Amino acid sequence: MDKQPTSRNCFMCGRENDFGLKMKWYNDLDAGQVWGEVVVPAHFNSYPNVVHGGIVAAILDETSGRALMVTGEPLDELFITARLEVKYFLPTPVNQTLKAVGWVVKRTSRIGHVAAELRLPDGTITARCEATVIRPTRKFNEKTSWDNTEQDWRVEE
Repeated sequence: MDKQPTSRNCFMCGRENDFGLKMKWYNDLDAGQVWGEVVVPAHFNSYPNVVHGGIVAAILDETSGRALMVTGEPLDELFITARLEVKYFLPTPVNQTLKAVGWVVKRTSRIGHVAAELRLPDGTITARCEATVIRPTRKFNEKTSWDNTEQDWRVEE
C-alpha cells in the first residue's frame, strides 16, 4: 500500500492542525481505491455519540477526491469539489474506528466523478457520497495561492 501525502494545516489531514482529524490515506492499486481510517472525537458530535453530518460529509468529500490521486502524481491530481451529494444511512458513531473508502467513477483531464463510503468496523456503511470535482482554474490558483502549497505536502513515514 502506498501512503498518500498529507499537508500541514488541512482540517482532514493536517499534521500541524490541532483541531483537525489527522487522517492518513492509502492507495489500494489492485482495487483502484483509496482508503483511510479515522476516529472522530466526541467534540465533533451532533447528537450525543453521533458524528455531526457535516464532519461525515467532509470525510467523504476528501476521501472521494483523493481517489484521483491513486495512480498519478498526487500534487498533479489536486481537484476541487463542484458538487457533493451525501446519503446518510445510519448514525455514524464518535470514538470508534471508521474506514473511509473512495474510488473514481469516471474522469477526464479536467473533471472527475468520484464516490466514497464511510464504514463501521464490521463493514456496515453509514454514509455514501457521489461528487463532481474539477481541476482548479488559473483564476482560482491566483486567488488562493494554490500553486505555492507544494512545500506544505509530504508523505509521512
